[in-house]
Amino acid sequence: MTNPTVPQIVGVISSRADLRRAVGMRNPPDLFELRLDAAVARIEEIKDAMGELRAPVIITARHPREGGFNDLSSRARCGLLRRFLPYADYVDIELRSTRPLAPVLEEARKKKIRTIISFHDFSDTPRPARLDEIARGAHSLGADFLKISTRTDTQRQLTRLLDFFEQHRVEIKIAAMGIGRLGQISRLEFAQLGSALNYAHLGKPQTAGQLSIAQLRRALK
Repeated sequence: MTNPTVPQIVGVISSRADLRRAVGMRNPPDLFELRLDAAVARIEEIKDAMGELRAPVIITARHPREGGFNDLSSRARCGLLRRFLPYADYVDIELRSTRPLAPVLEEARKKKIRTIISFHDFSDTPRPARLDEIARGAHSLGADFLKISTRTDTQRQLTRLLDFFEQHRVEIKIAAMGIGRLGQISRLEFAQLGSALNYAHLGKPQTAGQLSIAQLRRALK
């Protein structure tokens, strides 16, 4: 049995240049992800542009230990997310942050905003037991999606992530991707296998292996 989810492409907005490109796109991706942790110096500018984005929006304010910019506290991240919930169709919160950001999850559910529980490991792909624990955690929180991004410098790491994806994709919609030497290969493979959300840069890769929207569109034809 396979997950019937149609893979979607997500354009990541993490800079002023990304925002300009996103607003001007004639053929936007399925979704945009707004990295609020990267936009703290331009919040009013971002708010003014929200109505010009021609695709649903994921908001996230990433934890510093999972790639977040500006070393933001949980309190600051909570404030940013709650401020932008009125513009959001999805909110992404790391599994490690679900307790301190519980008010965001509660408000999102009340507003019928979909939730993405995420996990990022920039040093390795965890062992199967840990990956299973992550999946159980996301499922127990009632997440609409689990996003998992791990280091894939070796075939062993990539195989571990692929095995996890195939094992759990029936229980929960999974967005899976690799970082590092096999990052591009992994992202193409996961997109073709049915990864629910596939993240693309809007001009310059933000992490090793990140693909462009055009590359993902070709992969999903």
